[in-house]
Amino acid sequence: MKAYVIRRLLQVIPTFLGITFLTFLIIQLAPGNPILMKLQLTSEGQIADTATTKKIIEETKKLYGLDKPLPVQYLMWVKRVVTFDFGRSYKDHRKVWDKIKERIPVTLQLNVLSILLIYLIAIPAGVFSAVKADTFMDRILTLLFFILYSLPSFWVAVMLIMFFGGGEYWDVFPIYGISSLGADKWPFWKWLIDRAWHLVLPVLCLSYGGWAYLSRLMRAELLEVIREDFIRTARAKGLDERIVIMKHAFRNALLPIVTLAAYLLPALFGGSVIIESIFSIPGMGQLGFEAVLSRDYPVIMALTTISALLTLLGLLLSDILYAVLDPRIQLK
Repeated sequence: MKAYVIRRLLQVIPTFLGITFLTFLIIQLAPGNPILMKLQLTSEGQIADTATTKKIIEETKKLYGLDKPLPVQYLMWVKRVVTFDFGRSYKDHRKVWDKIKERIPVTLQLNVLSILLIYLIAIPAGVFSAVKADTFMDRILTLLFFILYSLPSFWVAVMLIMFFGGGEYWDVFPIYGISSLGADKWPFWKWLIDRAWHLVLPVLCLSYGGWAYLSRLMRAELLEVIREDFIRTARAKGLDERIVIMKHAFRNALLPIVTLAAYLLPALFGGSVIIESIFSIPGMGQLGFEAVLSRDYPVIMALTTISALLTLLGLLLSDILYAVLDPRIQLK
């Protein structure tokens, strides 16, 4: 196990460099000039007759290192990343890491709650559907989850705002931001209730789509395991059906679910552009969207790099969990 983990960690290095190089190349090929956007100019033709503006552009390029060849820019960026220095934003010249630290707590709160809600509802629902397969309740759950899965998140968000956010019906939940004005000066318990109340609608919008996918996956895998010979043997021994399902079948059915753990880490870091925009939440999704629009290369590269690293670590974690859940799997 130890040798396998070390070998996989060493394999992360070339994979990580390859991902960052391709991302850097794609960003550079994208149309648009970050310097012109920073100066709020629409085309080079508008600045051709202004010597002062040309001087400003050259100085700005030198400030951000954009006057150097692309390979040199990439190597300089990799050198900074090794020391966890993602440079400064082209948009406001702030440190990229400072901008990420401001947004990450908000995104973590949203995504941790939504992932917990998905798993707490989908896995028990999947187990129940497998145990009660082809019954009326199984068909009702399947229909309900797939109806929810088919609904676009932006439409659901608008409907929730209309019905519960002071639209045409009830004014129950806040629909703007994640805290009330002046909440940072309140007592902790009051601040916590206010924060939770603000997160209800966004978390619900981020969660309902995962219920159908995960519950159906859990149902399919558990039904397949139930048909195995060792389950028949356990039942033949006279074991209680609950013990057969939860102790013998459920553990083996979790293996495909563990595969999804590879994507939990980057999912915690990434945000939802649509939901964050609708509810005016300053999260990572909004930060990434603004960086793309303004061609803020350091921010884009930082977000991509962190997401790639978390994905690679998630894949390693899922392999280790596979071996923990199934002793037959040997990591060498």
